[in-house]
Amino acid sequence: MRLYIYYANQCDPKKCTGKKLARFGLAELVRDRRRLPRGAILLNPFAKEVLSRQDAGARALCVLDCSWAHAQEVFASRLPLRSRRLPYLVASNPVNFGKPHRLTTAEAFAAALYIMGYEEHARRIMSKFNWGHTFFELNEMPLKDYACASTPEDARKAEEWYV
Repeated sequence: MRLYIYYANQCDPKKCTGKKLARFGLAELVRDRRRLPRGAILLNPFAKEVLSRQDAGARALCVLDCSWAHAQEVFASRLPLRSRRLPYLVASNPVNFGKPHRLTTAEAFAAALYIMGYEEHARRIMSKFNWGHTFFELNEMPLKDYACASTPEDARKAEEWYV
């Protein structure tokens, strides 16, 4: 699965997980949103529909890499992509450790890949961070349950148990 990052240049470059993924060739950094592939899924924390295994046929995954302080305004702009939100997960990154839904770009990609059935790809993404294994440890059961959910409704039901 191809990974794209629309980079908003709002976060500390030293802590930016998206830029690190791009340096390792694991994702493509895009500064012009017209370069995002049509038919891709946009991981959007404000979307109504939950990501599920049903989305595994997408051409690519996209994230908007921006500061959480500006997330609502950045995600309010219209993009010709299918928006999906990740179900309830807890961040393992040092900045937002233990906070629900406050995932980094790398954590969001890893969660989405895992849920869609690309566990090995998800683990490769998180292997680039010394805290990466903690993401899978903190979210082990929810990720397994979400990965078993074949439809958005099933994923939402599984999410309700954790919320």
